[in-house]
Amino acid sequence: MKATAETNDRIAKMTFASIYPHYVSKVEKKGRTKDELHQVIEWLTGFDETKLQEFIKEDTTFDTFYQKAKLHPNAHLITGVICGYRIEEIDFELTRFVRYMDKLVDELAKGRKMEKILRTA
Repeated sequence: MKATAETNDRIAKMTFASIYPHYVSKVEKKGRTKDELHQVIEWLTGFDETKLQEFIKEDTTFDTFYQKAKLHPNAHLITGVICGYRIEEIDFELTRFVRYMDKLVDELAKGRKMEKILRTA
């Protein structure tokens, strides 16, 4: 993905707190739980629920959120299309990390088994 500098800048400045409620809503509408969402986020980033709440309270940008994350070693196994772009072809690292999260949330909402979402099977 050859995103413009403006697109990458917009994503970097978005806050985790502004997107998190959409993640929760999306998975709960499809019968999944907030706990399952937290499990997925923790797998990808290493952040537990307490740390997520800190990021929400502090209105942390995605740039800071992902700088502090310890991405799972298998995150590179997250492939496919999200928002019209093939994840593995996204150039800008931060945008790719955000799309990893989007893809995992989509998989959770679609009812995929947790072991497949977490790339353990």
